[in-house]
Amino acid sequence: MAEATRRRGKGRPDDRRSGDRLVDRELDHLPPEARWREWMQRVEAAIFAASEPVGRETLARIVGKSCSIDLLIDDIREELRGRPYDLVAVAGGWKHLTRPAYADAIRAAVGGGEKAAELTPSEVLVLMCIAYFQPITRGELSSFFGKEVSRDLIGQLRGASLIVSGPRSPTPGAPYTYVTTKEFLLEFGLDTLRDLPDVEALEDAGLLSKDKLLAGDIPAALGQGEGEEEEEVVEDQVS
Repeated sequence: MAEATRRRGKGRPDDRRSGDRLVDRELDHLPPEARWREWMQRVEAAIFAASEPVGRETLARIVGKSCSIDLLIDDIREELRGRPYDLVAVAGGWKHLTRPAYADAIRAAVGGGEKAAELTPSEVLVLMCIAYFQPITRGELSSFFGKEVSRDLIGQLRGASLIVSGPRSPTPGAPYTYVTTKEFLLEFGLDTLRDLPDVEALEDAGLLSKDKLLAGDIPAALGQGEGEEEEEVVEDQVS
């Protein structure tokens, strides 16, 4: 009895790996066109069945080693042209999403689905700064706005799973920094932080800089106005 139990126990760690072996990834017995079609269907089925974005490493488990996942995704998206949904790169993977043009029809038929995070203008502004300048401390955020960013406001963003604590800052007291999350990418339909609006252009032009932000040298591209009028608007939004 004990020996039988040990034999069953030895087999358990291999159960997950054996599942991979059950899938013929290479499909060498199929002609090239049929093989590509089968890979397309597998990838689309896996993404459709998943509740979270499916990453490249996961998809690589069900297609041949020589298969280009990017080209496969392109072919699937081409076939989805004219359909009310698409495969979208978001949060480091791919996910089936309905097209924005059908949002009103979906709400009328089945309601709003998952409720999006409801943020105040102050929270949106602070979240934008964290997204662009992470990792950043609450003190640095307060220096930017000229007024303390409250713990409650940070708590609201944490409660919405849009930010988490990052590494400790090397500044005196070693305060925690804040960084955005995968949920932030999902909420705003971004694949990576490099998809933030104009981030590369702003960096290349020298307009996007935490040092300039903390020094109060806020470029017009990121502000809402100039001079005292801009400062009053920012303070109203943070209060």
